[in-house]
Amino acid sequence: MAAKLEALAHRRRGSFQETLDDVLRRGLAARLGATSARRSVVEPHRGGFRPGIDPNKLNQLLDERDVQDFISEAHAWSSPTSTCSRTTP
Repeated sequence: MAAKLEALAHRRRGSFQETLDDVLRRGLAARLGATSARRSVVEPHRGGFRPGIDPNKLNQLLDERDVQDFISEAHAWSSPTSTCSRTTP
């Protein structure tokens, strides 16, 4: 491949790098032009949320779960029978 590019560069009276860049540019442009000519069809589907679930409030639900987890961990730390209780110096 390199020999072909060198021969092409010699015929064009240009540098190897310029020839390589030009060949890559033309090749990519041809591929992109060919693929963009095809028409894409997107088929919609149901979101999967059950009735009554508001997808705009999912972050709020996650925040509430984080608070519940934090409170559970805080109770575990403060419990005298807990295995993970901290000792103060």
